[in-house]
Amino acid sequence: MRKVADCRDMPSESGCTLTITGEEEEVVRAASEHAVSVHGHTDGAELRDGVRGMLKDEAPQHV
Repeated sequence: MRKVADCRDMPSESGCTLTITGEEEEVVRAASEHAVSVHGHTDGAELRDGVRGMLKDEAPQHV
């Protein structure tokens, strides 16, 4: 199942609205890189574990 990381779910002074969707490892990697480059976090196991913990399952697409 595809996963979603949504910056709107995290407290942020910048009001970031980025949403990343994909396979779990892709999303964890991309969201971690985003957290470092845009929000000033330090990359590492703690950040990636935090990202992994906030992931949601992608909502089914209605046709």
